[in-house]
Amino acid sequence: MKRFLRVVPMLMTVAGLAALAPLGKTQSAAAGSSSVLTAVSPASSATIPKLDLTYSRPTERTKLRNYFFDTFGPYPIAGAAILGAINQADKTPPEWGQGANAYGERVGSDFGIAMVTTSTRYGLAKAFGEDTIYYRCECKGVFRRLEHAVISTVTARRGDDGHRRLSFPALVAPYAGTMTAVYGWYPSRYGVKDGLRMGNYALLAFVGGNIAKEFIYGGRHTLFGRGNRPASAATDSAANSNP
Repeated sequence: MKRFLRVVPMLMTVAGLAALAPLGKTQSAAAGSSSVLTAVSPASSATIPKLDLTYSRPTERTKLRNYFFDTFGPYPIAGAAILGAINQADKTPPEWGQGANAYGERVGSDFGIAMVTTSTRYGLAKAFGEDTIYYRCECKGVFRRLEHAVISTVTARRGDDGHRRLSFPALVAPYAGTMTAVYGWYPSRYGVKDGLRMGNYALLAFVGGNIAKEFIYGGRHTLFGRGNRPASAATDSAANSNP
């Protein structure tokens, strides 16, 4: 666990610096340009839609659907199971003991933290006028897509053009979840320092979740594809019109 404590601050620093840098390399196609798929033949033009890559803000219905997916979908469930196993191995907190019941308590705790975190992020994003939905990168290459996933952890889209900015809700939400656990159901000996430390882990878990959303897709009709969106909402709409 000490290794993670050394990795988390470095990862947060890199992500923050990257978020403040120009993001046009990975998002220029989605935010400021348009591309059209031209048909090779009359037959193909009837089946292949023209894709407008210009960003368009998601509807409230889309935001609500993604909120429920991010809160109760496969990612938070799998994450809670994995983190519960790690906490079980580390005996954290030790007051909860071992065994199946203790593992279930830890999984429930981690799921509760994730639920509060996601609810806080979406709620504050609504107040700040941000788009917190994760958009898969239009870029090519593993490292560029990995960079996009990390940057998306601490940034959000704003305005009608979907420009990215450092996101206060994205930075605060993980610590809101862990502080709720510390003062809600963790043993009384846990305090602010423990909440901040756990918040670092929660932020790191968000990085892992975004990486999973970026690389685990499988198509829009699959379970994992339901919570992922292309680099623009317009692209998503065009894809949905072509079953």
